Amino acid sequence: MLILASASTIRAKMLTDAGVAHRVTPANIDEDRVKAALHDAAAIATELAKGKALDVSPAHPEAWVIGSDSVVSVGDRIFAKPRNREEAADHLRFFSGKPMTLTSSVALANGGSVDWSFTDTAVLHVRALSDGFIGSYLDEEWPEVGYCVGVFRMEARGVQLFDRVEGSHFTILGMPLIPLLGALRDRGLIPV
Repeated sequence: MLILASASTIRAKMLTDAGVAHRVTPANIDEDRVKAALHDAAAIATELAKGKALDVSPAHPEAWVIGSDSVVSVGDRIFAKPRNREEAADHLRFFSGKPMTLTSSVALANGGSVDWSFTDTAVLHVRALSDGFIGSYLDEEWPEVGYCVGVFRMEARGVQLFDRVEGSHFTILGMPLIPLLGALRDRGLIPV
């Protein structure tokens, strides 16, 4: 049995679309504590992915648990999900015309311990965004993008924020799926 320790609908959809049977049991961890203790985007994403898998794993000792998380940074600043629409607009103004680094991590836990993890980064080049665009974008995408750390859903209008992107599409969606599928095959959890 596979369990996704995430409330993210896009992560669940990625697994479903790839033909990976799973159930969803969202983790309950203190993300702010992890972010306060670490200052490197890759370390934060990795620790959050492992923490989510480990939070759910003990209650399901027979299952393999997938934890995943993403962190957005621009320059030296690491961003959290916006608390409200005004903060979302502030984030978009800050991102405007700059490269955004998106770091996504995935972990597998079994029997209460992490068995495997992988972290990947993508660089998304945000085009110059006008206040008019930001307003109309949030009119269409709020509140859904409020649940997204970079204030965008690549599978929706968020694709309009960027001039170009470098990196895996799945990493940008929020979970390095190709390496995860390899790890699942290596463990006999999906067909080879």
